[in-house]
Amino acid sequence: MDSTATASLASLWDEVSGTQPDPDLWVVIATLVAALAVVTPHVLWRISRNAITIAHEGGHGLVALLTGRTLTGIRLHSDTSGLTVSRGKPHGIGMILTAAAGYTAPPLLGLGGAALLGAGRITLLLWLATALLLAMLVMIRNAYGALTMIVTGGLFVLVSWLAGPQVQAAFAYVVVWFLLLGGVRPAFELQAKRARGGAGDSDADQLSRLTHVPAGLWFFLFHAVSLCSLIGGGRWLLDM
Repeated sequence: MDSTATASLASLWDEVSGTQPDPDLWVVIATLVAALAVVTPHVLWRISRNAITIAHEGGHGLVALLTGRTLTGIRLHSDTSGLTVSRGKPHGIGMILTAAAGYTAPPLLGLGGAALLGAGRITLLLWLATALLLAMLVMIRNAYGALTMIVTGGLFVLVSWLAGPQVQAAFAYVVVWFLLLGGVRPAFELQAKRARGGAGDSDADQLSRLTHVPAGLWFFLFHAVSLCSLIGGGRWLLDM
């Protein structure tokens, strides 16, 4: 029995950690177009932006834990905003990194995903994403957030377990393209909102108070990370 279980675990690990064939170039281009189709139109973006919020708040939460802060909860709202609460010193490097992680998380996750896909690790990408979503679900503290996480995580589980290799590859490429493209738009939206007098307590404003560096320079960082991730990730995905 033990040997059978060990063999099964070894087989599962080989499947997860192994490489899969790259999809045809037309599939990569088609997934790019699909991602653009849900990021560019405002009507669809109002819905798809929820996924970017998951990555945004997940970035805050993960970095809070990595820097020794205590993560107390995450909330996702129907207007695509979110809130991550952690306990610890209200200043210092841990707080700064936690605050900076939100707008940089989606494009950096996309860049990491592009690196995995470029290496042929499609299954590993899907399993890692599923594990992160399930871990984040535990920290959700409101009903809408829980529903959003269950639907998103359930989709990843279904694709990872039931879909064929071609569907898994297409799904993985759509997700990564979406993170790369969708990671660019929020910082521009926030900057425009602040120009109209809104969002006075944004991540950039919190970082400005923590570091005494103007909010505009933090916006420059957000834009630099997202655009460089898009360029670098896009080159990996297109194998240029």
